[in-house]
Amino acid sequence: MNWKKFLVLACLIVSVAFAQGQSIQRAEPLHWWVGMHNPELQIVLYGSDIGDCEVKLPKAGMALKQIHQVENTNYLFLDVEILSNAQAGTYPIELYKNGKKVLTRNYVLKKRDQNLVKAQGVTAADLIYLIMPDRFANGDPSNDRVKGMREMAVNRDSMYYRHGGDLQGIINNLDYLEDLGVTALWMTPVLTNDMPQASYHGYANTENYEIDPRFGTVDTYRELGKELHKRNMKLVHDVVPNHVGLHHWTVIDRPSSDWLHEWDTFTQTTYKDQTMFDPYGTQADKDLMEKGWFVETMPDLNHQNEKMQKYITQSHIWWIEEAGVDGFRIDTYPYNDLDFMGKWTDAIRSEYPNFSFFGETWVSSVPNQAYFLGGQKVGQDVDTKLEGVTDFQLTYAIGDALNFEKDGANKLYSTLSGDYLYPNPLANVIFLDNHDKDRFFSTVGEDLEKYKSAFSWLLTYRGIPQMYYGAEILMKNFSRPDGLVRDDFKGGFPGDEVNKFTAEGRTEAENDMFNHVRTLAQYRKQTAALQNGKLLHYVPQNDVYVYFRYNDTEKVMVVMNCSEEQQEVALARFDEGIGQSKQMKNVLTGESLDLPERVLVKGKQTLVFELK
Repeated sequence: MNWKKFLVLACLIVSVAFAQGQSIQRAEPLHWWVGMHNPELQIVLYGSDIGDCEVKLPKAGMALKQIHQVENTNYLFLDVEILSNAQAGTYPIELYKNGKKVLTRNYVLKKRDQNLVKAQGVTAADLIYLIMPDRFANGDPSNDRVKGMREMAVNRDSMYYRHGGDLQGIINNLDYLEDLGVTALWMTPVLTNDMPQASYHGYANTENYEIDPRFGTVDTYRELGKELHKRNMKLVHDVVPNHVGLHHWTVIDRPSSDWLHEWDTFTQTTYKDQTMFDPYGTQADKDLMEKGWFVETMPDLNHQNEKMQKYITQSHIWWIEEAGVDGFRIDTYPYNDLDFMGKWTDAIRSEYPNFSFFGETWVSSVPNQAYFLGGQKVGQDVDTKLEGVTDFQLTYAIGDALNFEKDGANKLYSTLSGDYLYPNPLANVIFLDNHDKDRFFSTVGEDLEKYKSAFSWLLTYRGIPQMYYGAEILMKNFSRPDGLVRDDFKGGFPGDEVNKFTAEGRTEAENDMFNHVRTLAQYRKQTAALQNGKLLHYVPQNDVYVYFRYNDTEKVMVVMNCSEEQQEVALARFDEGIGQSKQMKNVLTGESLDLPERVLVKGKQTLVFELK
């Protein structure tokens, strides 16, 4: 169906339904808290024909500052202030017509949970593990099919349908992640995604304050946060400020004509991030990039609308306070209004000073990535306040380093040499693959030595390392179509013939890889030099790349042979990095020896040494 015809039809259906009786169907945010740093709150009321009502807040503690009427008479936007003397409890919102009270909606202010760990921030001391909840583990088969959802089918034989994974399945396997060395969990979006197709991935949410019932409940999500924090692990929440799903309730019945970016006919973004900073570009091209819809089922939100700004910002603060979120991964970052993103970041940081953010920047160069970061280090017109990006350039570079027949090492060296463009390179998230990219084991032709080398790099380089679920057990495939890289983690679902969560269920090669990752990840957890230490690297010679991570008390040397041939690497050249060290320990084997004149490195192998 044509998207505009769909919206018109949906609005007619909603209008007919409302005509049969006046009510308040929604009040968002669902609740709020006393004692927040910012006392201002925007409450969205939604109900049939309430737009011309007078509003009163009779209970002391919550003061009405302004009532905003909009084009759609089914909405009222209330600006309220939570006064310093407000107590937790129920606050009636009364609606009047012609002096007569016609409706009352009780709004709840809660006491902040001082025992809930939250907003710790995700830093270079962490290792992030990315999970697609639908494809990881099914801990509660009773929620596989939820009556009334637009997509009911569950079919594990198809990459396009839901498979039944959920939050409880993740909770059940947190000990596995802790043992692996993971310190932070990022899941693709878990909000309600009531779309008729491909609802498993979550990037077209239809509610802002609900967990998708096929994943669990808000209480399940809160429990996940608590269980992570018990293990000194962190919760990363995937947010999508740029767009929602076509069936989002504010899209079906829009508050105003400027709630979305809309065009005479469906207009898709150009995906050309260059237009945001091109000194010779046109405003028309910039508008197409920023205001075009990501795809036909994902309406683009209008960040210039102040009510929209508050709606988005408050919903994200709500999840931090409600569930104990520690950091945000921000989807499709370059497509957002950057001025708004700076304000958004300030609003969140004013409540949670240690909170952290990293934005998805799937772009084509280091300068392009740097443009979207805060600090205006490359002359941006707007300070986005963003501290880190997903470092796609290093992802490309490590693939080239291990796959090129000649001079691959220089790809890594040259890419890292552009770090002067970043305000804080340690805040960038580095990765081998994710839910949109070819699995790296396939990228390197299922060559186990190359794959081990890639993880040795990932867990010793600068930045925040992120790994994709199943990478540690050699999950493979290419992202054409993307469902192929979103396979189930075997052992997480009822009826699975093998259980890859256990050593007994893994093959010899899978256990070899798992142990390689675990050894390095656990070592990294104990080694500050690999977390926040300085980095010193040398121009590659003979396709051998050597770098050091160090602080005042620790030093790690990494020798990466990007050629196919075994090489003897003389260490005399690296005196500046080695310094006064006399001994070295192979981190992966545990072998210690006096510092030799040369080390032998196999083709495509990376050695990690602790120097003393």
